Amino acid sequence: MYVRRVELTDFRSYERVAVDFDPGVAVLVGQNGMGKTNLIEALGYVATLDSHRVATDAPLVRAGASSGVIRCEIVHDGRELLVELEIVPGRANRARLNRSPVRRSRDVLGALRMVLFAPEDLELVRGDPAERRRYLDDLLVARLPRFAGVRADYDRVVKQRNALLRTAYLTRKVGGTRGQDLSTLAVWDQHLAHHGAELLAGRLELAAALGPHLTKAYDAVAAGRTRASIAYASRLGEALAPDRPQLEQALLAALEERRQNEIERGVTLVGPHRDDLALTLGELPAKGYASHGESWSFALALRLAAYDLLRTDGIEPVLVLDDVFAELDSGRRERLATLVAGATQLLVTCAVPEDVPATLQGARYDVGPGTVTRV
Repeated sequence: MYVRRVELTDFRSYERVAVDFDPGVAVLVGQNGMGKTNLIEALGYVATLDSHRVATDAPLVRAGASSGVIRCEIVHDGRELLVELEIVPGRANRARLNRSPVRRSRDVLGALRMVLFAPEDLELVRGDPAERRRYLDDLLVARLPRFAGVRADYDRVVKQRNALLRTAYLTRKVGGTRGQDLSTLAVWDQHLAHHGAELLAGRLELAAALGPHLTKAYDAVAAGRTRASIAYASRLGEALAPDRPQLEQALLAALEERRQNEIERGVTLVGPHRDDLALTLGELPAKGYASHGESWSFALALRLAAYDLLRTDGIEPVLVLDDVFAELDSGRRERLATLVAGATQLLVTCAVPEDVPATLQGARYDVGPGTVTRV
């Protein structure tokens, strides 16, 4: 799989730009603030319908414009795909696949599989559990696009259930009755357990499949200094099996057990939205114990593990390294370059060309204010 062309209209800093790519290595060079990451962000949006930098779509549209458009031509196994996305802040985005409108934007997921490593990925190790849940779920959708629907259904149920609990909490606080407010809670419990079990089973299977790739990738990046491992950390307990009926029953039992706590706090306390991915170096948790270099190596290993897992599945994703080499010492740079040199398509951004190891030779693009020029 590779991106042959990307066109942006009113996206971030670009009024209009078109860039053609070939398979192999492409290095985008430009000073900070010139728009290198904006271009990469657009490709990431095609792959995930989300930005790795911001939580909402509004910043993606160029100042003064009402909407932004991404057009991306992708070649996969000799087949050509054209994905077109129109981003309209405050409204549902519109999408077309091979010039035909699709019913839902998420129907284009899977057209472009991409693994992106960016400076923000340090938060995978040092940040909140939400960052690690997002990493798992994005990879889950990349492997099996149907999980985009599962994820959306689960998020909708949690939102509705939280609204019900919040209303009951506020009613009780002002001295009202709560029985009527909670009359449909059992129905939402069933929905949460059903969709939650599906999502949880997918995450458990994914974490188990990802583990060996993570250990191998960290060993390669850090030159075998210590062993890295991951494990899915569920509030339901340890050693869970990805058995959907059993997980559904476990979620229902946990919801019943925490019912009073949820009513008192006005929020859903049970479900995969409360889980985490445990990252371990040796015998210690990476968060709080890993050095800066170890944290970088772990974050990089997580992305490389995702890349290797997709390749094992028969999917050859586009690999993107956004301003990565400047953050690494010379040893890690060379080891990383060796690991990624064989990618079908590798996109690298940098401010200083000398930061990119000589082993990653390929097409070069100079990025200026609103322009991208192949040298």
